[in-house]
Amino acid sequence: MKKAPPRSKNIAPPQNDERTGLGKALSLYSAYGWRGRIGLISPSTNTTLEPEFWGMAPEGVSIHTARVHQAGRQGLQSSYQRMADGIATASTLLATAEIDVITFGCTSCTLFVPATEIRNTMARHAGCPTVLVADAVIAALQALQIEKVAVIGPRTELVTHKEVQFIRDSGFDVVSSSCLGLGATEEERRYIGRVPPETLIRLAQRADCDAAQAVFVSCTQLPTATMIDRLEQELGKPVITSNQATLWACLRAIKFNTPVSGYGVLLGSAASAHAA
Repeated sequence: MKKAPPRSKNIAPPQNDERTGLGKALSLYSAYGWRGRIGLISPSTNTTLEPEFWGMAPEGVSIHTARVHQAGRQGLQSSYQRMADGIATASTLLATAEIDVITFGCTSCTLFVPATEIRNTMARHAGCPTVLVADAVIAALQALQIEKVAVIGPRTELVTHKEVQFIRDSGFDVVSSSCLGLGATEEERRYIGRVPPETLIRLAQRADCDAAQAVFVSCTQLPTATMIDRLEQELGKPVITSNQATLWACLRAIKFNTPVSGYGVLLGSAASAHAA
């Protein structure tokens, strides 16, 4: 996560502040985001991010969404660049909602377009801390002190290989991986949102092994939230998902450190919540 300079709402008002008494009294009030507002940039075909973020978010944390156009075949640089080119406008729009942190809910784009470019664009146009999915996953593995991980996901071998390599390059040992092979076309990317959550159990069992200290479930379009606790019980080890880790990182950015139950040890552990 990269912190941007303080936003104007966090700076003391000038001496000639012309707001009314009521305006001053309510300046920090938000009916639903009184603990913090998360700005979420979603790929246009993604139908899972928003409901999972709202479902996992604790009381007082609100989610506000903008979308970037996702189209074209997988692996085309132009497809990912089109999404990246839309981030400036999406970030500018979300800034008008006075968000406290902004995140881009797509892992694969940051594997084809430089992550630094995307972070900088979000920070410059939103004026608040930024979170990328890939960064959040690495931070989650570090917080749980995981060294060896199994990786599963719905995407093709091409994307899965890039994700595995990114995790290895970040200092972790990927001991196994398994994928469904979906996402080569725009139609297939939409179908990822229709993969039954129970499928995760079979996919995880296929990839899990004694050497793995945790299982990472990749892809923000894959429905996972309702299965995290059950998967951890089945496997006897932590389960990290793209959406869960990203929300966790956003909560850390807004200084929310209270454990959130029902979505695995990452969100439910006070130790991971306070990890540096």
